[in-house]
Amino acid sequence: MLSIENITHSIDAWLNGKFSPTVVLLLESVIVGLCVIGLFAVLGLVLVLMERKVSAYMQVRLGPNRVGPAGTLQTVADTLKLAMKEGLTPDGADKLLFNLAPFLVIVVAMMILAPVAFAKGIQIWDINIGVLYITAISSLSVVGVLMAGWASNNKYSLLGAMRSGAQIVSYELSAGMSVISIVVLTGSLRISDIITSQQDGWWLFKGHIPAMISFIIFIIAVTAETNRAPFDLAEAESELTAGFHTEYSGMRFALFFLAEYVNVFIVCAIAATLFLGGWMPLHIGHWAGFNRVMDYIPSSLWFMGKTFFLIFVIMWFRWTFPRLRIDQLLNLEWKYLLPMSMVNLLLMTVISIEGWHF
Repeated sequence: MLSIENITHSIDAWLNGKFSPTVVLLLESVIVGLCVIGLFAVLGLVLVLMERKVSAYMQVRLGPNRVGPAGTLQTVADTLKLAMKEGLTPDGADKLLFNLAPFLVIVVAMMILAPVAFAKGIQIWDINIGVLYITAISSLSVVGVLMAGWASNNKYSLLGAMRSGAQIVSYELSAGMSVISIVVLTGSLRISDIITSQQDGWWLFKGHIPAMISFIIFIIAVTAETNRAPFDLAEAESELTAGFHTEYSGMRFALFFLAEYVNVFIVCAIAATLFLGGWMPLHIGHWAGFNRVMDYIPSSLWFMGKTFFLIFVIMWFRWTFPRLRIDQLLNLEWKYLLPMSMVNLLLMTVISIEGWHF
C-alpha cells in the first residue's frame, strides 16, 4: 500500500544519528507542533473558502470571485484584515480570562489531533485509549466558551455561552454513545486498531443498520457540538449579535473563528476514522483484484477525501435547514437522539456478541 510513512521514518533516523535521544524528542516535538500550526492555518484558509463557495452554489450565485484566481485569495485577504485590526478589551471585562479564552479553545483543538491518523504511519500519538482521550479532551472546549462569555461582561455573550454549555453537554451524550457502538464492534479504544479492523470493509457497512444509525446520530450530534447551523444558538446573529464572542476583535476573534472550522475538520476526521475506515482504502471482502486497485490510491488521499466529504455534508446542513429554537434543540437531544442512541447501543452489543456483523 502506498503511504508517506517512510518520510517520518527517514527524519527520525536522521535525527537519531545526529543527536541524543532527549534532543531528538525535543526536536520532533517542535517539528510536530509547527506542522500542526501549519495545518491549522491551511485549514482555516481552505475551509472558509469552501464554506463560501458551497453556500454560493446552493444559493445559485458565484461567491468570492475577485481576489486572486476565481476568488481563491479572498480568505488570505480576510486573514490579513483580521491580523491588522486592533484587539479591544472591554473596560468591565476580566482581562486575564478574556484574553485566555480564545487560546484555550485553539489549544484544545490542537490536543485532540494527537491520536488522529492522517495516513498510514502518520499519527502523532497512538495511545491505547485514543477514543477515550478524544472524548475527554473535546469536552474541555466548552470551558473556553463559558470563560469567554462570562469574562466579556456582556449579557449577550453570557447568554450565548450558557446556551453553548447546555448544547455541548447535552449532545456529547449521543455522540459518545455512537462512538461506543464502534468500540463495542472493534473491542479496542486504540485508533490504529479501529482502522485495522476495517481492512476488509468499513464499519458503516459491516455493522448493519445499527452502525448506520450511529453514524447519522454522530453527524447530527457533532454538528450541534461545534455550534454549526442549524444548531448555532450560541452565536445566533438575529438575537445575540454574535453570542459568546461578541466583544472579541482582531486576532482573538480570528482564533475563535479558526477553532470553529478546525473543530469541524476534527469531528469529520473522527467520523471518517470510526465509520469509514480512516486512511484505509475501500476493501470488499475477498475481492482481491478490486482491493489491489484501491490500494494504489495513497492512504492520505483516502483520509482527506472522506473527511472533506463529511465536511461538505455539514456545510450542506447549514445552508439547507433553518435555525432551531433552544427548546427544540434540547428536545431533539433528550427526547429523540438520546433514547435512540441507548437502544441502538444495546442492539449493537447484541450484534457484536452474536457475531452477526460482516
